[in-house]
Amino acid sequence: MLKLFITIIILTTLLSSLAAGQDTYRADIAKWRAKHEADLKADSGWLTVVGLYWLKEGVNTVGVGPGFDVELTDSFKGGKFGEIVLSKDGKAGLTVADGVKAKLNSKEIRIAELSSNGEPPIVTFGSQSFFLIKRGDRYAIRLRDTESKYRRSFTRLKWFPVDPRARVVATLEKYAEPKNVLIPNVLGGTFDMKAPGLLRFTLDGRELTLEPVDEDGHLFIIFRDQSSRTETYGSGRFLYADVGPEGKVVLDFNFAENPPCAYSAFATCPLPPRQNRLPVSIRAGEKRYIK
Repeated sequence: MLKLFITIIILTTLLSSLAAGQDTYRADIAKWRAKHEADLKADSGWLTVVGLYWLKEGVNTVGVGPGFDVELTDSFKGGKFGEIVLSKDGKAGLTVADGVKAKLNSKEIRIAELSSNGEPPIVTFGSQSFFLIKRGDRYAIRLRDTESKYRRSFTRLKWFPVDPRARVVATLEKYAEPKNVLIPNVLGGTFDMKAPGLLRFTLDGRELTLEPVDEDGHLFIIFRDQSSRTETYGSGRFLYADVGPEGKVVLDFNFAENPPCAYSAFATCPLPPRQNRLPVSIRAGEKRYIK
């Protein structure tokens, strides 16, 4: 009788511990999802991106209206804002028009250099801001407006219920040397990235593989599954992971997220390469965003 009593206590303790672990797991996911949505809605989030303008070599005009190379939103009331001159070597210099007030990294400017080897300098004026980006050998201005219609009309993100079965452990089979891979993008071109190896795992009894690329020391997985046909973003989703001991990698698809292109027509997203198009439906993580 005593043994039975002890066994019951042990089982009860184990079940309570498992339940507490599940509660913590779900709470961690809920916290991450809330931050993901908050980042999206932030002043620097994708909902504030309202334009992407490719620069030509030489003079590029900036202002309100279709006659300008970089077209601001009508919250700017000054007509012409200024000019950006792009040199052959990719240097971009801004000259602000007379009477226009603008700041570069919080300092008022008339003339400013937009190029940088690090974080690009940000030009701000009223509710708008812009900065220089480079994609391949092309340069563009990305425009933001904190009063954008996308931000004002946003409701909320949608997620599948948390499913512990969507958390699997994969093995990273490393290549002898990181492999150069060409990842397609929405611009119709490719991004040159490096793949450290192949992830091999089992999900719902199916043996699957994904080829991640390196992003600042993390595994960046650009994938598409069968749920993309109807429930999740049609072009695919993103997932991040890290390599653990002995090459083990936790892939938790409850953290799968939509790419920026799901929210903005002005993002330059990578697309899932052929080797990352899965023949299964992964009903976990972020659902399709309906504007």
